[in-house]
Amino acid sequence: MRRFLEKAQGDRLEALYVLAVTCGMRLGELLALRWGDLDLENGYLMVQRTLRFSKGTWSYTEPKTAHGRRKIILTSVACEALRRHRAHQATERLALGPIWTNTELVFTDEVGQPLRGITVYRDRFVPLCKRADVPTIRFHDLRHTAATLLLLQGVNAKVVSEMLGHASVTITLSLYAHVLPDMQKDAAAALDRLLLQA
Repeated sequence: MRRFLEKAQGDRLEALYVLAVTCGMRLGELLALRWGDLDLENGYLMVQRTLRFSKGTWSYTEPKTAHGRRKIILTSVACEALRRHRAHQATERLALGPIWTNTELVFTDEVGQPLRGITVYRDRFVPLCKRADVPTIRFHDLRHTAATLLLLQGVNAKVVSEMLGHASVTITLSLYAHVLPDMQKDAAAALDRLLLQA
């Protein structure tokens, strides 16, 4: 992930990749994100909707589950990437003047229009994976990577579940069961350290 994010630096969609890896958001949620959903001063965002493109039309829909509407606390890395992205987008908007479409979306094409998920994946994400010399994965796998990294860092599964917008922690635990054996070893080692202190 470090290599991938290093190669993403300066990319027009760097902030999108940073959010995917640090927040575990779905691509449709990222593409539906509006500037009004962000509070960079206090370091959080609100997931309110998802964006879909079907039969030549854009539509905003409710998140996948009731828990899909959620508040996510941002890392400082994500806040900085979003600040740079906002400045770059403001420059684009000023340069284009009336050609720019003001959708209030955080992630847009070069004239302010919504992005299509397939275009992001095929034209931006896959070439970035190649440049970073990392395996080409599905964009959704960044969500899985975020969850796995959080769990491996000892973040409570309930917190990870809330960040991902899962309906219950049971879903999170079943999806990421492969991480649990290592966590149990770490837990046993932590108890040993506590109990064997002189």
